[in-house]
Amino acid sequence: MISQKAKYALRALIALARSARPGEVLLISQIAEQQRIPRKFLEQILLDLKHHGIVTSRRGKAGGYLLLKDPAEISFGEVLRTIDGPIAPLPCLSRMAYRRCIDCREEESCEVRRVFARVAEATRAVLDHTTIADCVGKPVEAEVRALLA
Repeated sequence: MISQKAKYALRALIALARSARPGEVLLISQIAEQQRIPRKFLEQILLDLKHHGIVTSRRGKAGGYLLLKDPAEISFGEVLRTIDGPIAPLPCLSRMAYRRCIDCREEESCEVRRVFARVAEATRAVLDHTTIADCVGKPVEAEVRALLA
């Protein structure tokens, strides 16, 4: 399950991608109101996204946030890893934070690991091939069906 913070991050990025003109900034208050995200929480989220090079901000009267990357280059997987960390149902399947399961004798013969390895690969495939642009341009459900076919 993804965190509420990751869900809000995705919604904020979609709102920025939907802004009327390329390079147009949105105020935190606009995003918060439009997406029903608590403003203080959104500030933290946007700072995390800024530190990872996904968004940037402008100061002053015409200030606000805007995407630093093209929406087609921002995958759901990248955002989830940025906000929540590794995408793995078991610690022994994590690519970023591998940790051997303490109750497992041999990973190669672990039936539970084998099943969840397939789940993890399918999940990563969908998340890494679904972008913010997909949400703005066409229904995501069609994309997901195509990836799983």
